[in-house]
Amino acid sequence: MKRATKIWLITAAFLIVVGGAVFCAAMSQIHWDFAALSGPHYEARETRTIVVNEDFQNIVIHCETEDVSFLPTTDEQCSVAFYEEEEKLLNIVEVDDETLFITLADIREWYEHITLFSSHTPRVTVYLPKTSYGSLYAEAGNTMLPKDFSFESIEMGSYTGNVNCFASSSGPIRIETDTGEICCKNISASALELAASTGRVDVHSVVCEGAVQVSVSTGETHLKDVSCQSLLSKGSTGELLLDHVVAAETITVERSTGDVDLDRCDAAELLITTNTGDVTGSLLTPKVFVAQSDTGRIDVPETTTGGKCKIVTDTGNIKFTVSQI
Repeated sequence: MKRATKIWLITAAFLIVVGGAVFCAAMSQIHWDFAALSGPHYEARETRTIVVNEDFQNIVIHCETEDVSFLPTTDEQCSVAFYEEEEKLLNIVEVDDETLFITLADIREWYEHITLFSSHTPRVTVYLPKTSYGSLYAEAGNTMLPKDFSFESIEMGSYTGNVNCFASSSGPIRIETDTGEICCKNISASALELAASTGRVDVHSVVCEGAVQVSVSTGETHLKDVSCQSLLSKGSTGELLLDHVVAAETITVERSTGDVDLDRCDAAELLITTNTGDVTGSLLTPKVFVAQSDTGRIDVPETTTGGKCKIVTDTGNIKFTVSQI
């Protein structure tokens, strides 16, 4: 026992020495300037704007740590404005093969990544002269895409930022975040695919020709006034609220511990599965209910016409009504 304790003490002492050596090496690179640990240094300068003279149809943005927004402009040319740029994070703007590329190049040394906090968030604003474009791919911090534009396809992602999409697409729209929130309002698309880990997902006033897929881990999901061919919603512990969601074919819901609430919803067939969450709601047309709960209460209409509505939960309660009854 004493030998094992001695080994652990020697190991701990060794790790402390190594950590101290790494810290000293990092501090020596910045000349022991502790103020440098408070965050990145920003030059006190005006906004840098780059005018894009070439024509393009597609847009690709790789600015993981910067907030990106799009605005219409009456000018005939596109321009890209940068705010709060960091000295060694270079923004590159170029057009190649009818595609506008906006890329953030990180040329910092390894020790310059050591920061305690940053009071500034670099921002990028893209001014677009046209209202319709081809494909859009954007990987950034917070992203704002207004209703002024439309695309043939939209794909956006963020690690910790929020993504707000108010632009429609003739093709699919795909949005993915880790801890950020997703908001889609007043849009149309051929397909809608949303994925978030802990962030909230809000979808309002959406017309989708194909499938709507929403996947979350612990975040809440709220869909209101949505029309689609089919809906698939997956989640672990987050709650799900469907308000006037109508699918031509199927509504499928899979939840672990989150509650599920449907208000004035409908589909040809519904399948709702949860573990401990309650399932409540109202449907627009009669269904043949198949409800199962191990320990929860069940209260569903005894209708014998319409498509199937199957609800399975372990310990949750089940309660449904039909508006036409």
